Amino acid sequence: MKIKKTMALKLLVVLALTIGFTSCSKKGSTKGGSSATGWKINDKKGGFQFNDKFKKQETPPGMLPVEGGTFTMGKVQDDVMHDWNNSPNQQHVQSFYMDETEVTNKMYAEYLYWVKAVFPPTEENYKNIYNGAIPDTLVWRNRLGYNETMTNNYLRHPAYANYPVVGVNWIQATEFCKWRTNRVNENILEQAKYLKKDNKVSLGVDVKGEASFDTEAYINSPSKSLGGNEEVVLKKGANGKKQVGDDAKNVYAQRSSGLILPEYRLPTESEWEYAAVALVGNREYNIYKGQKKYPWNGQYTRSSKRQSKGDQLANFKQGKGDYGGIAGWSDDGADITNEVKRYAPNDFGLYDMAGNVAEWVQDVYRPMVDDEANDFNYFRGNVYTKNKLDGEGNAELVTSDNIKYDTLSNGRIMARNFPGQIAQVPVDDNETYLRTQFSTSDNKNYRDGDRQSTRFFKFGGSDEENAEGASEKFRMYESPKHKISTVVDSASNGKKMIKQYDKSDKRTTLVNDDVRVYKGGSWRDRAYWLDPASRRYFPQDMATDFIGFRCAMSKVGPKSSKKTPRGNPKQ
Repeated sequence: MKIKKTMALKLLVVLALTIGFTSCSKKGSTKGGSSATGWKINDKKGGFQFNDKFKKQETPPGMLPVEGGTFTMGKVQDDVMHDWNNSPNQQHVQSFYMDETEVTNKMYAEYLYWVKAVFPPTEENYKNIYNGAIPDTLVWRNRLGYNETMTNNYLRHPAYANYPVVGVNWIQATEFCKWRTNRVNENILEQAKYLKKDNKVSLGVDVKGEASFDTEAYINSPSKSLGGNEEVVLKKGANGKKQVGDDAKNVYAQRSSGLILPEYRLPTESEWEYAAVALVGNREYNIYKGQKKYPWNGQYTRSSKRQSKGDQLANFKQGKGDYGGIAGWSDDGADITNEVKRYAPNDFGLYDMAGNVAEWVQDVYRPMVDDEANDFNYFRGNVYTKNKLDGEGNAELVTSDNIKYDTLSNGRIMARNFPGQIAQVPVDDNETYLRTQFSTSDNKNYRDGDRQSTRFFKFGGSDEENAEGASEKFRMYESPKHKISTVVDSASNGKKMIKQYDKSDKRTTLVNDDVRVYKGGSWRDRAYWLDPASRRYFPQDMATDFIGFRCAMSKVGPKSSKKTPRGNPKQ
């Protein structure tokens, strides 16, 4: 009898423990709970907030998705220039988004309007911001040509509204990308009711200087962005409703909200070339190995389709003194640039990846592409920075009183940072110590073929000592060094800019850290430059009448947005 009672008690204990473990297991898997701790996520009373309902990155305005993959970068078919700067190498590019067309005059005019309204050039602190953003319209002038019509009308006249903007240097193009990032994210947050409705519409009235929206400033310190105006920067509870007063939770939109898009930027050279080649539409083996000559299929610049047979597929210079062909016959439809979307897109849906205007890309130019150092998202030009912190450890915002300006080599003055942005400083030992993938802030010169890239380079000491006592003239990239200086003008009691040309006969190249790659042919170029693999360079602070640009944006999440990704078939 006692044995039966003992067995019964043991069974009760086991049953109780089983029920306890089962209940704990159910609590740990409660819907909305953390799989790490079991704590509730997105609780109405506060706590950890995370967008579990995020599906995919929305396609940004004006852009198209470009699914990443591998391709042979470089190697033009007809290498008549013999530059030896596009040796074929296998690269892989991650998925990204790219503008469907080049940035147009209309789009850039919107940027100029915003800059002029928010940073009025009539105010002393802002006078150089707007002037630094204006394209150089004098690029159209020619000593022996009459082009004043374009000089006076191309940028502003509505007849050219949908033509690609030109006269924009690389620095200006980069600043446009930053502006576009902020305007798009500002609009997204306003629609999601994290910002006051229609605040951006009252442009030039309520929004001035540091009160303008900056994406990174909002993410790092939402309460201080937009001039710290709490009537504009709103908070929302976990239930998606606006909260005010003591009930307000610290739930500004953050990266974990999934709303804020990555930054607009110039595409890298590898991204641009990959997007231009567009192998997605042609899977032939020889095409895969880098034998595709143009963004379209085929070896010729004219259409072979029955309905458009003989029509030119791009806007380019067809021969000496021939910028468009014979009027009404064999014509490409343009003498200078042409309206965007006038020619058929490539297989990614991108227009004018050959012809019309050449385009800036991010990369600093070097004759070589070092695929041994990297064959994934290749890019030369990384300069790593971090947020500048004040004495209390908070990110320091740029104000109207501490704007930094740069005087370019051609004498143009441009703002390095805008009010409302977070001030940046180079990364230091706190970020580089014992790292294997980078050791300095500025990586433009890493393994670029100079003496420092060789096994015989002696590290330590000055640059001259590193080169075994060699003087400056033995540096590989010995480009001209023009100088700009200012002196006090006694006649006007103001400052006078002195421009000094470097006329030394010891300069051996035009390549330096301030020249950038531009890709694709233009209305001024012969058919050779329409090959996506061709590459040229130009000083980043200078502009021309044949170089424009388009923006790109990195894709977050999976490589493909297909519901059933390749390589992961349903079982």
